[in-house]
Amino acid sequence: MERYREVVFRTAYLILGEAAEAEDATQDAFVKAYYALPRFRVGAPVRPWLLQIAANEARNRRKAAGRRARLALRVGADQPPADGAAWPEAAALAAEQRRALLDALVRLRAEDRLAIAYRYFIGLSEAEMAAALGCAPGTVKSRLSRALRRLRETLTACAEERAVDDGRRETIHG
Repeated sequence: MERYREVVFRTAYLILGEAAEAEDATQDAFVKAYYALPRFRVGAPVRPWLLQIAANEARNRRKAAGRRARLALRVGADQPPADGAAWPEAAALAAEQRRALLDALVRLRAEDRLAIAYRYFIGLSEAEMAAALGCAPGTVKSRLSRALRRLRETLTACAEERAVDDGRRETIHG
């Protein structure tokens, strides 16, 4: 449990968007995994199996609560830039880019967010992603490719919206 706790929590958080809900879903996912151990295939990888249970638990919680609000995805949003930027401008730019990425991710469908998060935030292999997403291994590349295309389109749309908003602010205050 300790070995996979963080990755199971992050998966639940990606779907639920609330830390307290994700924590509850994490605990319930581990309980369900414990009871499902007799059905676990010996020799199969554990991590994708647990992530699938966690994702299902989180989706079920979200449906049961009737939540349709946009999810707040904060994976790494408050972390300092990894490059150790010495200049305040560089740190501010990195933080702004991180916020823009997270804003765009929030707008994606849950399926797309999970594909991107599993690959780039959690670092799953294609085989692990296939098991966690419940799809054929050959489907992972196309699903990830479509998700990245949608992310690029959403990033562009968000940038255009910010430019329009900045223009309005300048007109009002300028």
